[in-house]
Amino acid sequence: MGEKMGKVWLVGAGPGDAGLLTRKGYDVLQAAEVVVYDALVGDGVLALVPSAARKIDVGKRAANHTMRQEQISQVLLDEALAGNLVVRLKGGDPFVFGRGGEELELLAEHGVPYEVIPGITSAIAVPAYNGIPVTHRDFTSSLHIITGHKREGADYDIDFEALVRTKGTLVFLMGVRSLPDIMAGLMDAGMDPATPAAVLQEGTTAGQRRVVATLSTLAEEADRAQIQAPAIIVVGGVCSLADQFAWREKLPLQGCKVLVTRPAEVISTMSERLRKLGAEVLDLPAIATVPYPVDASIEEAVADEATRDDAIGTARGEKTPLATALDKLSSYDWIVFTSPSGVRIFFDQLLEAGKDLRSIAGARFAALGQGTSKELMNRGFVADLVPVDATGEALGQALAKVAEPGSKILIPRALIGGNLLVDALVAAGHEVDDVPTYDTAPVFHELVDVAGEFEQGKIFCVAFTSSSGVKAFAKANPSIDLTAVRAACIGEQTRKTADALGMRTWTSDHATMDDLADLIVRMYADSQNS
Repeated sequence: MGEKMGKVWLVGAGPGDAGLLTRKGYDVLQAAEVVVYDALVGDGVLALVPSAARKIDVGKRAANHTMRQEQISQVLLDEALAGNLVVRLKGGDPFVFGRGGEELELLAEHGVPYEVIPGITSAIAVPAYNGIPVTHRDFTSSLHIITGHKREGADYDIDFEALVRTKGTLVFLMGVRSLPDIMAGLMDAGMDPATPAAVLQEGTTAGQRRVVATLSTLAEEADRAQIQAPAIIVVGGVCSLADQFAWREKLPLQGCKVLVTRPAEVISTMSERLRKLGAEVLDLPAIATVPYPVDASIEEAVADEATRDDAIGTARGEKTPLATALDKLSSYDWIVFTSPSGVRIFFDQLLEAGKDLRSIAGARFAALGQGTSKELMNRGFVADLVPVDATGEALGQALAKVAEPGSKILIPRALIGGNLLVDALVAAGHEVDDVPTYDTAPVFHELVDVAGEFEQGKIFCVAFTSSSGVKAFAKANPSIDLTAVRAACIGEQTRKTADALGMRTWTSDHATMDDLADLIVRMYADSQNS
């Protein structure tokens, strides 16, 4: 038998907003072994590409192709014949001027299995994000999507007279460089020069801009506004509805791009809050958690020799503090969790040690933050204590007050944790086992040019929800000038870490996700008014 053949999925990435990637497209992307992507895929979607997948950049933007179409088709064929699961990630929809059909021809010829997952086309989504319905019975009964791209020096192969006769909405993709020619072609074909028309730049992203004018004035107005690609052109009476139906700019964070750091294994509730407020969120995991095995020796469990003995406090080859703590679980009065990752890893390690929930039945639980509390609830436990401020100091002070004198307290958390939590509990006379159950490592993102985004002023700020996130961000992005980074910090400890790295810092009123989101709204409003 021959080697197993792979498969190709042609996936439409949508117009830019990562929230517009379809559920099916996301699921397939997560399973990809090879991802072939082009320049029109939004960086929010690129951030979703699995780190383990091999990435192939084929460029593909007007007048700037990294790879010819024939070469792209050959890459897809070769990777599939090598037995790989391949995602061809394309901006918009693969079959709306995406040359998806051409890429399938070679696959079909060689009997390679493939699927097509449609994407939301910019021809519909971008006008919608700008308050322009492409159809409206008071204005038009048809919609026509036309490629505005043409070869340098060539005439348009477009029947402008036929388009004018339709009296429908016209959407030109990839035509911003030829805007004067398109407008002239329509007017020469008899369209009223007073017909409403619009050019829409970077729709569905923080860079979204629109210019609404008339057929005769749009080219001049777009030039005055310095509109650039990627942009689409819309012609028709529906363009007159833009101001009336505009909704995106009414959101407080429209035009604001926020980078959110988080552990790689955690879905960010912060990101969802910001998206609802209108922000474009670049959701980049800053740290990955590395659990320590329960039954390993210290030198196997902790790879960093410089911190091994001091941080763990146990001789090489002996039982890990985690294994020791699990052996005496029933003796603890309280178990304290400082992160969702800590909850998840602790319960996994509990099962790894051959124990079940009965071993912690007598303990009470404290959680740092609502996210940690929610993860604990997912495991079947309601936190007995969740301080209003999600800081180690606040948690330590609150627990020191409510715990019985001399309580035995277990804190399973990251190797390098802040001292304020433990100090507050020890000062109150409690017996504390501060046990490292996992370590953290920075996550590097090869597809998203984070440094370039900052240099171009595209990212307004970074939302930091922990000190470890600040440190990991700095490690993962060594080329960034940190003094130019606006850091929105969830608490004083996080702010101090960002301050130490030279960032420009702001701190939320309380250490909660809602307060952090409110802080970013205020920061952005102040920047717009200054």
